Amino acid sequence: MPANHNILPCTAGIGLRAPHYREVLDTLPELGWVEVHNENFFGGGAPLRTLLKVREHYPVSLHGVGMGLASSTPLDEAHLSALQQLCHTVQPALVSEHLCWNRAGDLVVNDLLPFPYTREALDHVVSRVQRVQEKLNRQLLVENLSSYLSFSHSEMSEGEFLAELVQRSGCGILFDVENLYVNVRNLGVDADEFIRTIPASAVKEYHLAGYSMRDGCLVDTHDHPVYPEVWELYESVLRQLGPRPTLIEWDSEIPALPVLMEEAAKAQHRIEACHV
Repeated sequence: MPANHNILPCTAGIGLRAPHYREVLDTLPELGWVEVHNENFFGGGAPLRTLLKVREHYPVSLHGVGMGLASSTPLDEAHLSALQQLCHTVQPALVSEHLCWNRAGDLVVNDLLPFPYTREALDHVVSRVQRVQEKLNRQLLVENLSSYLSFSHSEMSEGEFLAELVQRSGCGILFDVENLYVNVRNLGVDADEFIRTIPASAVKEYHLAGYSMRDGCLVDTHDHPVYPEVWELYESVLRQLGPRPTLIEWDSEIPALPVLMEEAAKAQHRIEACHV
C-alpha cells in the first residue's frame, strides 16, 4: 500500500457511496481521495471488504454522523470502540465528526442538532473530544454545523467556540463551506467574521455540497450540485485560508459518477488556481 495513502493530497475528492462502489473499483477513475461515513462499515462484512479494496487505490477519510459530540448523555463507548477498530483496519488519512448533539436519555435522533455556544457547553465538548482522541490515538476533525435556529443565551459565536475548542483539545477543523453559507442565509451569520475567527492552521479539510430550499429556509440536503454562491464563498475561503483537501458531498438523489467527477473537477480547478 503506497505510504502517501496515509495523507490526504491537497486535491478534490468525492464522498463514496454504495451506488458507486462497483464502478469505482472497475474503472479506477482519477480521484484524489474518497470519504465514507464511518457507521456504514461498523458491521464489517462486504461493505468493509469493499472499502479495503478502495483503500488500495485511494486515500480514505472517515466521516462520522452519529457520535453526537455535544450530547449530554455519556459517549457511546460501543460506537467509539467500533470507530477505533475501523481506524485500525482502514488506517484513514483523516477522521472527522460533526459538532452537534443527537441523544437525550435513551432517545437517539437521526439528525445533527445545534446547541447554545456557552462556556458550559465548551467544557463539555472539550472533554468529549479529548476522550475520542485518546481512544483513537489520533487527531479528530470537528465540522461546523448547518443550523436553522440560534440560541439567545449563546455566549460566543460558532467560530469562537471552534477556535477555543481547537486551542484546548488539540482537535482540527473540517470546514464545511456549504454549511457556512446555509447559516449566512438562514441566520445572518457573517461569513468573513467566521473565516477570520477560526484558526487557519487547524483547518485540514473542506466540504462542498448542494442545499434545498424549503419554506424560505435553506436545508443542508446534499442532493444538488454546488450552487454558484457556494462556489463564490469557497473561492473567498481559499483566498483567506489557502487550499485544503476538498470533498464533494452528495448523499441523496445520488447522480451518476461522472456528475460527481465533474463537480470535483470544478473544485480542483479552483485549488490549482490558488497556486498560480
